[in-house]
Amino acid sequence: MENQRMDLNDEAEQEEDPSSSTFLDLTSYQLHDLDSVELPLTLTELDLTSNRLSTLDPRIQHLSLLNKLSLRQNLITDDAVSPLSSWTSLSQLQELVLRDNHLKKIPDVTIFKKLLVFDVSFNEITSLHGLSSVSDTLKELYVSKNEVPKIEEIDHFHQLNILELGSNKLRVMENLQNLTNLQELWLGRNRIKVINLCGLNCIKKISLQSNRLTSMTGLEGCIALEELYLSHNGISKMEGLSSLVNLRVLDVSSNKLTSIDDIQNLTQNF
Repeated sequence: MENQRMDLNDEAEQEEDPSSSTFLDLTSYQLHDLDSVELPLTLTELDLTSNRLSTLDPRIQHLSLLNKLSLRQNLITDDAVSPLSSWTSLSQLQELVLRDNHLKKIPDVTIFKKLLVFDVSFNEITSLHGLSSVSDTLKELYVSKNEVPKIEEIDHFHQLNILELGSNKLRVMENLQNLTNLQELWLGRNRIKVINLCGLNCIKKISLQSNRLTSMTGLEGCIALEELYLSHNGISKMEGLSSLVNLRVLDVSSNKLTSIDDIQNLTQNF
């Protein structure tokens, strides 16, 4: 480990003084802790992806300039991440990635008043309870590959551009009506039977692959839609597409279609 630390520092010294570094990338060092790593107070980005961390180093709380923190693919549990909720010095954090860990619930990130990106995909989360306390500044939310059965507590995300809830246990598209700035909606690999976009009409990308759809109706108002992914469903008829004049990508493979219909107005885009 000491040699590893020396390699890290030597590499940094070739570019600049480590004490004034703003970005530290420790991806795939298989670290069990950060005891042998220097954490300059000047850091604005800290990437700890693909390690063996099961706790958060308390020194992280003093990195008051930190904008981005990635703990992707570690061994972080709910208890391990709980200290974050009291580390007020990190309140300026804009991007928090906890993807691919062992979380069973949405962590408390109330203190991050400027959060733009929040990723808790590939965990064991069983409910979206807790999202109501996440800052309304959020632009990207990723909760894919969990055990979530219901879309809820997202009403206040008026600035949200990307919502990723693929590979969960969702049956109904609901509570989306306040996401007026939503550009991308990813709901593949769920159990959804009916398309309901709750009146949203600014969406540019929608994925509903590998669900239980039998009809394409419900998309008529999405005039800004550019990409639509509906493969691996039970759809037997192409319909409701004539108003989607901006559509340029349409995937309806692996359905029950016997003919190609309702795309007369779309030919100039394909």
